[in-house]
Amino acid sequence: MTRINLLPWREERRQELKRQFFVILAGVALIGAGSVYLVDMSVQSQIQHQKGRNNFVAGETKKLENQIKEIKELQSKRESLVERMNVIQNLQGNRPVIVHVFEDLARTVPDGVYFNGIQSTGQSIKVEGLAEANNRVSNLMRNLNKSEMFRDPNLSSVKSASKDDKDGWSEFSLTVKKGLAPTDEEG
Repeated sequence: MTRINLLPWREERRQELKRQFFVILAGVALIGAGSVYLVDMSVQSQIQHQKGRNNFVAGETKKLENQIKEIKELQSKRESLVERMNVIQNLQGNRPVIVHVFEDLARTVPDGVYFNGIQSTGQSIKVEGLAEANNRVSNLMRNLNKSEMFRDPNLSSVKSASKDDKDGWSEFSLTVKKGLAPTDEEG
């Protein structure tokens, strides 16, 4: 006998295909979401790793900047010390010259001339003082010109002054350039 199937098999088949489609769709969505999650985790991990590297580089950069600043400070201190050492060496080297300058100044001063102040600036010396008469200032300038330690005496000013209630005194100011320093063989 033949059997006739009166059940709605097409409808069941459609329902079965629909259910399979949703199961597959859910599986694909789940796999897609899992893949997105894994990719996101990987990207976040790389970002965190890069942030760590950036922080490390920033920290090392800060250390290097501090070291550079410290090096600049040390270089500045070194330059200052070198300048001081040069000044001290120049003073040490000029010590005999200064002695000869004062010795020659004392030798060139004629009677009746008194120094109130002596100021040395570079290669010139400014002398201020009192003289009994103008001819004494002239004698001083001639003596300075004859000296090997001095050259080019230049009288800046001469004016009348009184010293201890004595009239006739002249107050003078002159500049003279330092000449050649005597060598150790001479002096």
